[in-house]
Amino acid sequence: MTLMKHLLGATAALALGAGMAAADPALIYDLGGKFDKSFNEAAYNGAQRWVAETGGSYKELEMQSEAQREQALRRLAETGANPIVMTGFAFGNVLDTVAPDYPDTKFAIIDAVVDQPNVRSVVFQEEQGSYLVGMMAAMASKTGTVGFVGGMDIPLIRKFACGYTQGVKAANPDARVIVNMTGTTPAAWADPVKGSELAMAQIAQGADVIYAAAGSTGLGVLQAAADGGILSIGVDSNQNHLHPGQVLTSMIKRVDNSVYGAFMAGADMETGINVMDLAKQGVGYALDDNNADLVTPEMKAAVDAAAAAIVAGEIKVHDYMTDNTCPVN
Repeated sequence: MTLMKHLLGATAALALGAGMAAADPALIYDLGGKFDKSFNEAAYNGAQRWVAETGGSYKELEMQSEAQREQALRRLAETGANPIVMTGFAFGNVLDTVAPDYPDTKFAIIDAVVDQPNVRSVVFQEEQGSYLVGMMAAMASKTGTVGFVGGMDIPLIRKFACGYTQGVKAANPDARVIVNMTGTTPAAWADPVKGSELAMAQIAQGADVIYAAAGSTGLGVLQAAADGGILSIGVDSNQNHLHPGQVLTSMIKRVDNSVYGAFMAGADMETGINVMDLAKQGVGYALDDNNADLVTPEMKAAVDAAAAAIVAGEIKVHDYMTDNTCPVN
């Protein structure tokens, strides 16, 4: 297991539990790496914002294999870390087992619901943000064919794909959406070569905008899109800067706010289910200097109107997690 630096001016990694205050919070990244430019890095950015504002320190771990999940949680709990935040649904079953053994420790899990009294479960309505970028994809497409490359084939990623497809069809009912998943194991989050191959296959089928929701695998999708002269859509973190002028937008999932909020609350963190949606600015789309020339005023007006309608309940975006079907394809 690799314990990373806290990036607080330290020059060397510290052994777990060594030289740290008992009340330090902790952050465990899912597979794919801390600097995946996406999901894990968003969590890191939230922790770093907490450091910048408070001057505090925290423990952090990068997962190297599935087998380390329980060991990581127990070791951090034994050191007195509180709260312990983890990224990724795959921690769900392990946390359900570990949390009762440390009733005085608060845990926060992102992308899963764990029904324990000392756990905060943070879930996002990714389908809402994906709907918005789907509209943008359809409006930007010249071929009428757009793509989606997911990471591990699980209901959570199907949720992204379904919302995206709904948004595409809302803007252009005749559009075609090609959907591919990278794999069925956690390795699907960290395979940019496979992501590139899937993107190139979609380009060959006419796709001229591709949305990647695949962790660091998505970096391969964005690169292939740039190389192929088409547009891409990033995910979780703002990825517009990775290929300026070629990333149409990014579906932002504010994992950073969730980590920051948990760290700020500390041992007093409220538990229960925390749903992050458009109304709470938990999801959205990215607009900056890197993509300003790609997003037309008409596109922005349409998407902003749709966002307001979603918040008002006038547009219902299907949640694949509650019903494992998608009303559009």
